[in-house]
Amino acid sequence: MTDERVQAEQLADERTTLAMYLDFHRSTLAMKCADLTDEQLRTRAVPPSDLSLLGLVRHMTEVERGWLGNRVAGRSLPPLYYSDPDNPDGDFDDLDSVDVATVFETWRATCAESREIVASRPLDFVGVRGDGSAVSLRWIVLHLIEEYARHNGHADLLRECLDGVKGE
Repeated sequence: MTDERVQAEQLADERTTLAMYLDFHRSTLAMKCADLTDEQLRTRAVPPSDLSLLGLVRHMTEVERGWLGNRVAGRSLPPLYYSDPDNPDGDFDDLDSVDVATVFETWRATCAESREIVASRPLDFVGVRGDGSAVSLRWIVLHLIEEYARHNGHADLLRECLDGVKGE
């Protein structure tokens, strides 16, 4: 799981900059998870929080599928890891018996599909939110960057608690 961290070009057009920053944050999450055991990835290292690195990867899979797969591509992808209202935090919970390799394969495949969705539409493309309101692809990509950035902060703390490795 040792992914190289993507670096964003400093002189690029808007689409390239947004895509590279999104990939920067995706690769940051992968880096935070690299070289850990399955048990470490499942560990909720900052009690009483239920957050774990594996839960963050599952959550970001759901976020990408929901925003880009459903809201932009118009698919009807059901959640993989949770059910609402019975188990709304299943992406963060229910980790004891999941296959870690499959979780990462699913996340990476979802990221690849998301890249294709973003690349195939103009940033002004208008998708439809769950409440029926309009939302631009530009806004969604920025939202995904924000979501990854926030959770990568959590990942920094989780990783440091697990083995002392500090964030970059």
